[in-house]
Amino acid sequence: MRFTKLKLIISLLICSIFLPPSSPDPNDESCLTNLFNSIQDPDHNLQNWTKPTFQNPCSGFLSNLVGATCNNGRIYKLSLINLNLHGTISPFISNCTNLQSLDLSNNSLTGIIPPDLRLLVNLAVLNLSSNRLSGDIPPTVANCIYLNVIDLHENELTGTIPFQFGSLMRLSVFDVSNNKLSGLIPASLGNRTGNLNRFNVSSFYGNKGLYGYPLGPMKSKGLSVVVIVAIGLGSGLLSLVLSFTVVCVWLRVNDKKMADEQEGKITQMMPDY
Repeated sequence: MRFTKLKLIISLLICSIFLPPSSPDPNDESCLTNLFNSIQDPDHNLQNWTKPTFQNPCSGFLSNLVGATCNNGRIYKLSLINLNLHGTISPFISNCTNLQSLDLSNNSLTGIIPPDLRLLVNLAVLNLSSNRLSGDIPPTVANCIYLNVIDLHENELTGTIPFQFGSLMRLSVFDVSNNKLSGLIPASLGNRTGNLNRFNVSSFYGNKGLYGYPLGPMKSKGLSVVVIVAIGLGSGLLSLVLSFTVVCVWLRVNDKKMADEQEGKITQMMPDY
């Protein structure tokens, strides 16, 4: 019995070594080609990202591309961290349909987060932090129901936090700090209940327009107390000056009237010559 098992294991190893690798996937080729065309690599960290390698990025169980990891002949992980990459994120990255981890953090990427990421249904890790991405966070990213990491901190993202992210049951890491986000933090993220992971202030701070638990309430856009007091004092002083002016004018007119009346009486009393 043991000999039979050992023979089976040896047979499988031989097959894995000598059998030709699985045929390249055209979707992965399109994914990598378009991603490479959309970015600039001034430090030449992606020297082996060339057209021939895109046609067969996975040789057996290994990848011949920097930052790419294969599994069963498909790209399942892209980790291009701190490579001084510029440019934008190609929407065709969604063609890597077997992708489970996408980490492009600590670069200088600009533009928007492609809404097409929603097609990466196997995605578990999305890390686009420390770039210069702008625009809204696509709510359709929540279609990737296996996401357990969303890290978008240190960008220039605007708009609100999509409430749809609260439906991600596996989400354990969420960070949108130091962006330009505004609006109410969805209760489904800031005040989670039950066995769902909760996110503290560090996940949201550094967004001036953002409010709600675990941050503070919305800041009043009305006039500050100092301004209100200043306006009140100014109005009171103006009223006092006007009142004083009216009184002065009335007294002056009244004095002139009395003087005219007195002069008239004196004229009547004087004899005619």
